[in-house]
Amino acid sequence: MGLKYDDLKNFSPEAKRQIIEQLKEPPKVSKMHNEIDYRGNIRFQSKKEARRYDELMIMLRAGEIKDLRLQHDCTLQEAYTTPQGKRVRAIRYKADFTYYRRTAPDTYGYPHWVLVVEDAKGRRLETYKMKAKMFQEKYGFPITEV
Repeated sequence: MGLKYDDLKNFSPEAKRQIIEQLKEPPKVSKMHNEIDYRGNIRFQSKKEARRYDELMIMLRAGEIKDLRLQHDCTLQEAYTTPQGKRVRAIRYKADFTYYRRTAPDTYGYPHWVLVVEDAKGRRLETYKMKAKMFQEKYGFPITEV
């Protein structure tokens, strides 16, 4: 038989506080040991990602980059159905940031815009490594890690 909430009235205020503290669930620790951070209404999975967002916003305002997108989905392999009729889901990679960066002017004096796909990484899990290889194979350029 355990304690019920009504049993708490028999304890002193200090004992009640201690019991309630012990019953609380411990805070969850993420598998990557990162801390959630916010910029206004935007939630970032890590402080590193939030700091990179700040840097990119400065670059966007300065005109060094354009078309900044957050959490952009890239399909690495389309979904398909096997000959046995089993449906296989698509493989997707969610980039932290995508944007276009201005290049140095070419021989005619015109700058060009190059697509950049960025990921703010602390640890590189095996799943990420595999998806990074698939991304480079499909799109022809690597994911930029910051």
